[in-house]
Amino acid sequence: MMDETRLETLIDRVQANQKYRHIARDLVRRLSQEAITKGLSGKAAVKDVRNKLHQVGGAYFKGNPDYVAAQKTLSNLSDDSHSEEIKQFCIRQMQSHSSTAERLPILETFFHTCLEPIAPVTSVLDLACGLNPLAIPWMPLANEFEYYSCDIYLDMLAMLDTFYNHFGINGTIEPCDLIGTVPDKQTQVAFLLKSITCLEQVDKNIGPCLLEGIRADHILVSFPVRSLRGRKKGMPDFYRKHFYDMVSDKNWGIREFLFSTELAFLVTK
Repeated sequence: MMDETRLETLIDRVQANQKYRHIARDLVRRLSQEAITKGLSGKAAVKDVRNKLHQVGGAYFKGNPDYVAAQKTLSNLSDDSHSEEIKQFCIRQMQSHSSTAERLPILETFFHTCLEPIAPVTSVLDLACGLNPLAIPWMPLANEFEYYSCDIYLDMLAMLDTFYNHFGINGTIEPCDLIGTVPDKQTQVAFLLKSITCLEQVDKNIGPCLLEGIRADHILVSFPVRSLRGRKKGMPDFYRKHFYDMVSDKNWGIREFLFSTELAFLVTK
């Protein structure tokens, strides 16, 4: 049996750094358990866990977003989610995370193009959501819709919760560790946007498990077409093959969409 005191000490040391302080503790606990099981201790164990947390999410942040300031700003803005000032607020926030920042040049067309076959969308499960819920004003959603989000960053989720409350969005925002558990929520569509590549840094077999386990009629899956440094390196072809290999044994409908900054697939189960 693992020494609980040793485990808690490692978790505390990992999260003593500001970059990892707001990550869901369940994920840090699981990665810490794995590090100890591998025989790591001291600085080596801390480094191992932090490296994995960086690969899963930390590498995609541009600086340290001030979510408290964002919440205060939002409280003074319109409650019309389609107003120009709200859209500008959302764009400014999405610029702080590489995944959503890369989507900004195609934001006007991305969701409408990918979701047109199933629009208007009545319910969404946004997995490893990042700041993607801030793109709600650009999505082809029904007048009455439900939107459920989950991620590992608690401070970011608190800001998104304020966003939900400001507009009276029907849904929940919860911490989740997708490698450990897939949320048991049935929706019309689930989003898995540029997340598989991050999660594979920790579990190389996570892609097929997620696609199979997600309880949604449709899944919008996407992959980057450039590295974080802006290099293409044949990435569209690589991830296209990678995706089709993951679903090769499934009798699912698949629509493919290639944009300048993203390769997407709408999966229909």
